[in-house]
Amino acid sequence: MSWHLFAVFFASTFLISATPGPNMLLAFQYGMNYGVKRTLWTLAGLSLGLFILLLSTLLGLDVISRQSPWLLTIIKAVGAIYLIYLGISSWRDAGYGSLMSDAKELSAEVEADYADYATSEDRVDVPKPRSLSSAATKIAPSNTTLFRTGVWVSLSNPKAILFFAAFFPKFINFSVPLWPQYVLLTIGLFLSETIWQIVYTLGGKKLASWLDVGNRLAWLNRGCGVIFIIIAAALLAEVINSFIA
Repeated sequence: MSWHLFAVFFASTFLISATPGPNMLLAFQYGMNYGVKRTLWTLAGLSLGLFILLLSTLLGLDVISRQSPWLLTIIKAVGAIYLIYLGISSWRDAGYGSLMSDAKELSAEVEADYADYATSEDRVDVPKPRSLSSAATKIAPSNTTLFRTGVWVSLSNPKAILFFAAFFPKFINFSVPLWPQYVLLTIGLFLSETIWQIVYTLGGKKLASWLDVGNRLAWLNRGCGVIFIIIAAALLAEVINSFIA
């Protein structure tokens, strides 16, 4: 894999990772409820779950590329169609998503709770954690629970495997050794995901407010939609060339 191709991959995943999804919103939620230090356990769980999904996808692509090359061509074609669907959906539904709406509501509720707690004289009613996810706990959880919740929230998104299977083939050269490429792609993906998870944990409230100004979130989603369609077009071009060659 050339460094130019890796740079394109990283730039694409970095922009896509910025969009608020279940993983990012869980980081935002727990960062507000339990603080940054304890939320690091959740981030570790999210990363482990993502790694399991990614490894499953790469192993599958590796086996298919060696044993059934024709099936890899089909995966590229189907993946391109899926990316086109994602691109059109991202462009059409570029407005304020329900997850970001939930994030703003959660932020307001937590802020109100702590304001009431700070002004109360007896300070008996300690603010309780709020939840954006059904996996969240009602009481202050242990570090193990925080880690396990991160893993399960990450694994509960099976669409990630479909997305990886559609997205990664464009950046993999199946005619040269695969594992060095897998390592680079994994590092790039985890770097972009980790950066945004930390951003959501540290400043999710500010980020939500920033995205709420004008059409920033809409244009972020539209940008992702354009990336999906460009990669889909490149995949379809590869499929067509494989039939012509």
